[in-house]
Amino acid sequence: MAKKDTSTVTIRQTGSPIRRKSDQRATLMGLGLNRMGRESTLEDTPAVRGMIAKVSHMVEVVEK
Repeated sequence: MAKKDTSTVTIRQTGSPIRRKSDQRATLMGLGLNRMGRESTLEDTPAVRGMIAKVSHMVEVVEK
């Protein structure tokens, strides 16, 4: 079987979840983030991109 090329995206949390809606906090946890400055590398899928868009004011995409 041939290996699929799975692209990844690395995101860094830049904003605090304090005083944010609970669904935004849950989205950060789903992305593997819970503290400012943390980075998480995830598979680049439409679902992950949607989660990033939801909390775009608290995260940044890291180019490596």
